[in-house]
Amino acid sequence: MADFAEYERFDAIGLSQLVRERHVSASELLEAAIRRAEAVNPRLNGLVAKHYDAARRDAAGGLPDGPFHGVPFLAKDLGPPLAGVPMTMGSRYFRGYVPQTDHPFFQRVKAAGLNIFGKTNTPEFGLMPYTEPALFGACRNPWDTERTPGGSSGGSAALVAAGVVPMAHANDMGGSIRIPASCVGLFGMKPTRGRMPTAGGTIGDANVDLCISRSVRDSALMLDCVAQERGAMYQAPPARGSFLAHAQREPGRLRVAVVRGPMLGHGIDAEARAAVDAAAALCASLGHDVTEDEPQGIDYPAMSYALLMLFASGIGWHLGAGNPLPGTPLRNGDIEPATLAMLTIARVLSADELTTAVSNQRLLAAAFDAFMERYDVLLMPTLAAPPIRIGELALTPSERMQIAVLTTLRSKALIRKAARDIAARMFDWLPYTPIFNLTGQPAMSLPLHTSADGLPVGVQFAARLGEEGLLFSLASHIESAAPWADRRPLMNDVSRHE
Repeated sequence: MADFAEYERFDAIGLSQLVRERHVSASELLEAAIRRAEAVNPRLNGLVAKHYDAARRDAAGGLPDGPFHGVPFLAKDLGPPLAGVPMTMGSRYFRGYVPQTDHPFFQRVKAAGLNIFGKTNTPEFGLMPYTEPALFGACRNPWDTERTPGGSSGGSAALVAAGVVPMAHANDMGGSIRIPASCVGLFGMKPTRGRMPTAGGTIGDANVDLCISRSVRDSALMLDCVAQERGAMYQAPPARGSFLAHAQREPGRLRVAVVRGPMLGHGIDAEARAAVDAAAALCASLGHDVTEDEPQGIDYPAMSYALLMLFASGIGWHLGAGNPLPGTPLRNGDIEPATLAMLTIARVLSADELTTAVSNQRLLAAAFDAFMERYDVLLMPTLAAPPIRIGELALTPSERMQIAVLTTLRSKALIRKAARDIAARMFDWLPYTPIFNLTGQPAMSLPLHTSADGLPVGVQFAARLGEEGLLFSLASHIESAAPWADRRPLMNDVSRHE
């Protein structure tokens, strides 16, 4: 039997191999994961719903013989429904909602042999890039518990980084896989638009589900397990073979464009610049052609406003046409002020605003498609700065008062002005990740840098539509040259407890 003081040393593929070779049972793996979850969660607040008994029955009764047979797994409390497990979406409004059927995404997750034993913390409706919902409280970063693990897949990221599971469910509407991956030192891939079964909404396939993992190969195999041929609104270019096979071969000599401008933001931190400089030098040392360049002529303020309108329409859908609790009144205090502001924007501003946002989205996609004719991948920071402190981006009292006034008056002119003001500053910490939700391109965050304070700082690579395989090849190439698997948070008293 394997020494489970060494559980954390195995990725998901490695753990499944142990089960197949009968070194350990699926039940023993599950108990190891539960012990770790119980040890770390009081400090991290990443786990918000426990599914232990059902997972124990599944482990004992026989899980599907998929590629991840017997591996413990955690689901994010946002996105695809999971039968029999509370789904709050981080909101007090939905605290009593329990879905009765599995979404196709989770049908595929279960068919892969993964054993889901809980759900993870997320900001309300995934709206914020940090995980501090009023319903459950702040989720904390295992590298520094005074800092955020990012969002909206913050709970999943924190628990993977702390060694509870080797990978966990995550989804990405504006960076919610890549942001937390950067904050906690993990790998995160956002697939091409249309590649995944989606949970619906007015923003269509801009929101994609996959996972956050320690190893590149786990994310690649996960995408093999859950990808579909056609999305709800878009069709991704056909995959050329298995994504895991791509992760196991060299990428060849690539043309890499290094982007240094802040795009949606107003500047980047010295640590983010250092991360990109080091990654560019590493790519050059591996034989790739590295050039500083970026798309020109893009109206980034218009793109910020387009994103805000798409996010607002998503909130409107969750609490309107997509509400799984139709007829349930929305009472005062059921949703947070920022969510209320987005809901008001969605309800007050006209359909023409959303039409313009979608038009701007298409213009941006066309500009990046043209730019990518000259390059294979783009390289840039994942975030403008290392992980921020808990509460650093929370609404101020004056901002809360402004929201209260706007939602009471419901003046279209005032709300439009407020929306433009919000859009002008809401992407300062994440000036790069939402771009690729608008364009639909695949993008990934790699944990290649550590700040002077010892905090993880990720770098982001993006490729042409349908080129996840190329990104996996590049990521594995870099992972071999600059491995990160043994780089762990200094929480030995919490994460190494068996």
